[in-house]
This record gives sequence, structure tokens and C-alpha cells, in this order.
Amino acid sequence: MSILIDENTRVVVQGLTGKEGSFHARQCMVYGTRIVAGVTPGKKGQEVDGVTVYNTVREACRAHAINTSLIFVPASFAADAIVEAADAGLKVVVCITEGIPVLDMVRVLRYLDGKDCHLIGPNCPGLISPGKCKVGIMPGPIHRPGPIGVVSRSGTLTYEVVDQLTKAGLGQSTCVGIGGDPLIGSTFVDILKLFAADDDTGAVVMIGEIGGTAEEEAARYIKESFPKPVISYIAGRTAPPGKRMGHAGAIISGGQGTAAQKMETLRQHGIHVVENIGEIGMEALNAIR
Repeated sequence: MSILIDENTRVVVQGLTGKEGSFHARQCMVYGTRIVAGVTPGKKGQEVDGVTVYNTVREACRAHAINTSLIFVPASFAADAIVEAADAGLKVVVCITEGIPVLDMVRVLRYLDGKDCHLIGPNCPGLISPGKCKVGIMPGPIHRPGPIGVVSRSGTLTYEVVDQLTKAGLGQSTCVGIGGDPLIGSTFVDILKLFAADDDTGAVVMIGEIGGTAEEEAARYIKESFPKPVISYIAGRTAPPGKRMGHAGAIISGGQGTAAQKMETLRQHGIHVVENIGEIGMEALNAIR
């Protein structure tokens, strides 16, 4: 099994005709993902690598069976693209776009509230179920099918961890980059709930970073309800207070959201915290035995 995507996933790429959209859609197709349609307003009828482009998501859904969207739309239009995909009834929406205004995301999250739609991102690498489907920008060759779920706020750290897991002989069930913005569609807790119900996920690696309270919320959920081993790493231990470090959400404000605080909270809730990211592969191997 896997979570959110599998070999039956059928994807529409919003922004397919753009440079990034066409490049990464091509990589997804090479991996085996079923990209069945594209959307760029005003470019209906064009084709990109044999994939037909439509003006709207609803038009694409009328012509094809689609359940997932992959969004490569400029930041000023990305919020509308997310709403359009959800309004068309798609169950999974993956938004790669960086720099979406916070107030736009407030509107998006209000619209999605109560709807049967999983938004991954924005400002994320997407997700991959190794050997089945890739919906995003992560490097496919480093992944292998296996029992470790990965959920992370950082794209590049996700790749580092996955490479370690694969070299340690551990494949992954699904790897999800939830994004590093202050407001995102799916939190650690949302993804952990899916991993809890996935029989093929035996343990989870959770990669957090400074800023916000997502890791603390995850710690409480894990202690109360999560039945599988969790190995965690928090990035940003040397970050100075008040200075944003890469992601919009990675900022220590008012003394809150420090790596030390997050690590202590995780430990207090019984979660194994790794201080050296280079040890995650071995710790995951120990957890799954």
C-alpha cells in the first residue's frame, strides 16, 4: 500500500506549458506517473509530450478520468489554481509553487475546510510512492519501495534522508514534503494519520525545522494515538532568533519555535530525536527490526 497516490493515480498538471511544469511533468512520466492532461488558460488544444492541454480543470476532467492535480502556476495565480482543482472534485492537490501570499492561503484553507481534498504544499517538493507514482519534483532514482514513511517540511533534507534509507537497505512506503510556509494544506498530523492506517508503513521519519508549532502538535498526536515508531530530526539548531532561514515558516519569533524547544518536546513525548542527520538511516533500521 501507500498513502495519497499509487499506480492508479491520474494527474492533471496545471501550468503544463510553462518551463518548470513541462520539465517536471516529463520527469514524472518517465518515472511512470500517469499524466493525462494539462491546463493553461488560453492554450486549449496544444500538446506537451503528447499530453493535451485544456483551458480549465473542469474541461480536462470531462475529457479524462483525473483524481490528482500537480500545480506549477506563478504565485499570484496559484491560490486560484488550488481552488479550481478542489472545485473540480480532485481528491489530491499538490502545489509546488513558492511565494504564495499568506492572505491568499487563508482564503484557500477556508475554502478547503470540510472538503474531501488533500492539499500538499504549497512551497513543497510534492510526494512519491516509490515504484508506483511520483507527483512532484523529487529525484526518483534515490527512492526504493519499502516500509518507512517520510514526512518533512524540507525538500532537500527529504532527499538526504531518503538516500540514507535506501543505502541502509530500507525502502519507503510514501515520502511527503508538506512544505515550509506558515500556512500549508496538510500538516504533520494529517500525514501521520494516513501513515497510521497504512499497513505497509512500519515506521516513520519526521523531518521538522524551526518556527511554528507543527512539530509540537505532532508530538502530542504521536504520544496519544500513533502506533508506530517515529524517528525525528529538527533542522535549524544554530539559527539566530528573528531571522528567516530559507522557508517562510522557518523563523524563531518571541523566543518560540526554537530547535531546542522542539527537540525537548519530542523527547518528552517518547519520540526518538536524532541530533546528527547522518544517523537517521541507521536509527530507522534499528526501529524497523
